[in-house]
Order: sequence, then structure tokens, then C-alpha cells
Amino acid sequence: MLSRVLEPEVMDTLEEALDYDSMDHSEVNRVFVADFLAAGASPGKVADLGTGTALIPIELLRRNRQFQVVAVEYSRHMLLVAREHLRELGLLDKILLVRADAKRLPFADGAFTLVMSNSLIHHLPDPWQGIVEAHRITAPGGLLFFRDLARPEDEQRLQQLVMQYAGDANAHQQQMFADSLRAALTVEEMAELVTRLGYPPTSVRMTSDRHWTWCARKPRS
Repeated sequence: MLSRVLEPEVMDTLEEALDYDSMDHSEVNRVFVADFLAAGASPGKVADLGTGTALIPIELLRRNRQFQVVAVEYSRHMLLVAREHLRELGLLDKILLVRADAKRLPFADGAFTLVMSNSLIHHLPDPWQGIVEAHRITAPGGLLFFRDLARPEDEQRLQQLVMQYAGDANAHQQQMFADSLRAALTVEEMAELVTRLGYPPTSVRMTSDRHWTWCARKPRS
């Protein structure tokens, strides 16, 4: 198994934000939202942690505009691009953008009935801090739905994934994807973390050839 190699925690240059945003995330985002809804997400107050350029909240509101979304991101440039998307789509009054560190969220305990995140965990040097905060802000009985890349077993498999899913991208985009794969957790590593919080290890499972998903309800007591 490849050892985990950290990448920068915050993608906070305009070049990175624009290159990330211009990659084709549409199918991944559609599947994420469809799976989130299928997991039992009903309209309520939802936090999207590590929202990037807010593409997933936008997709969620395309499906159902009754969700109240707070989109959290630490990168200023990602938020600038996100705000432009919301302005173009007329969603500035539907999605609240908040600049905050996912390891120290400015929200009360149990503030959200739904907490979702796509591709945040691999950016955190200590993912435990982000998971604890997500758990804290989730209301009892609320849904936690996290998805991220899974670190491949070796460099050959990593390069295969880069070519398969970013083969048409520019060199910088390919490097960003490769770096993200190296920084990702395995299913076993993520399962160990959620077990420490009292969730069953089986709540984490592989859901594609390159993603794991953690889906769980916070206990009511």
C-alpha cells in the first residue's frame, strides 16, 4: 500500500481554483447528490464542508430547492469562484457561503440536520479533527454523508486512475488529481476513525473504483 503523502491543506491560488473548477466534475457531483438523497436526506438545514466552488450545493438545489444550504470553504479563491456561480444562477439567496476552517467550525453543537462533504478529508493533515467537528455540528438523528478518494495500493494503480479520469486534463490538473490520490485515506483508515466516534466500521465502504463513502445517522442519545 502506498504511504500517505500530504498535499496543501488549502488550494488558495486563483490558478488552482480555476483549474479545479474547469475540470469535469458533473457526473461525480450528480452521483453524489443522488446517493445523498437516496441515503435519506430530506429538506432541512445542510452544511457542505469543503464546498470548493459550490458545485454540489448547486446540484442539490437543482434537485430540490427546499434545502437550506450553508456551504463552507477555507479557500478565498474557491469562494470567489463559487460566488460567481451563484450570481450567474440566481442562487445567492439560496446558498450561504461561509469561509471557515473545517477543523474549527463556527457553528453550534447540533446546528444541522444534514452534514455532507465531498473530497475534504484528504486535504486534512489530521482527518480526525474534521470528522469530530462534523459529528459535533450534526443534530441527534441527523445524517452524515462523506465521500472522498481512496488511496490506491500502488503507484501503477494510481497512474492508471489519473489516465482514466484525468487523461484529457492539463498537466496541472493531472498533478492535482495524483496528489489528491496520494493524500487520500484508505477505507480501513477512515473506518478506524469513525469507529473511535462510535459509528460502525461498516458505515464506510468503497462506492466506486476510486471513492469511499461514509454514511451514518448520529445517535439520538
